[in-house]
Amino acid sequence: MDRGPDVRGPAVAVPSVDGGEPTPAEGGTRRAVARLLMEQGPCTAAAVASALALSAPAVRRHLDALLDAGEAEMRDALRRGPRGRGRPAREYLLTDAGRARFGHGYDDLAVSALRFLAEHGGESAVRAFAEHRTVELLGPAERVTAGAATTTDRVTALARVLAARGYAAQIREVDAAAGGRPGVQLCQHHCPVAHVAAQFPELCEAETRAFAELLGTHVQRLSTIARGGAACTTHVPLEAPELLGGDRHSDRSAARGSAAHFVRGGLPADGSTTTTAPARPDGDDRKAVPHDDRS
Repeated sequence: MDRGPDVRGPAVAVPSVDGGEPTPAEGGTRRAVARLLMEQGPCTAAAVASALALSAPAVRRHLDALLDAGEAEMRDALRRGPRGRGRPAREYLLTDAGRARFGHGYDDLAVSALRFLAEHGGESAVRAFAEHRTVELLGPAERVTAGAATTTDRVTALARVLAARGYAAQIREVDAAAGGRPGVQLCQHHCPVAHVAAQFPELCEAETRAFAELLGTHVQRLSTIARGGAACTTHVPLEAPELLGGDRHSDRSAARGSAAHFVRGGLPADGSTTTTAPARPDGDDRKAVPHDDRS
């Protein structure tokens, strides 16, 4: 499969580390101070001032801002020679958060690794990796959905797990309109692996299949960040064939009364895919029939 060129999105501006918006000059100076700490290792304030030809108060202001933001830390300087009088000198060094402002190659490394896997192990190896990663991300289904009595409860529990993993997940209720079917949308407003998933959609596909299996019903992936969407949105119907009956009223009532954050809205018009859940492990062998919610 041709994965296409490795194209990144536009650069994102780094916010001020002191909570305000620095002037261009201040932002450039702070970045220069941080870069010096990265390139030279632990440095005293005096060494930074000398290397950048800055005044001592200016250097300390930028160092304090980096400390407050958690981008730098301070420690006693290593002693060389006999101990003198007075307080030991303090030196500053960047933390992992401070190094992150200069970027990293984790995405590129992941893409390279998956390309190697595809070339030497085939597409099945990439799919197997994607499924394994999803299992590690979500954990055992019985733990995620423990105590969840309805589909809405299960979606809410899944959203909590994804939010804890950094996916900024929320759910929202979808009204039945123009003959459509009511449902719940699981919205992931952040995707830590979007750059990699843009070239390896197997990651998104495995995630969608896992959602269907965990929720015990077919789901419809409406959009993904990897394909240019504002969020990764998955529609979960509340009136699927296996839910028509005793669970129908309880699921719709739960959707209105859940403590999770809901925003009423409709279904996007295109770009959707449908995934059917396997037979439920609790003995309910009623077959889930996929349908297009746009009809």
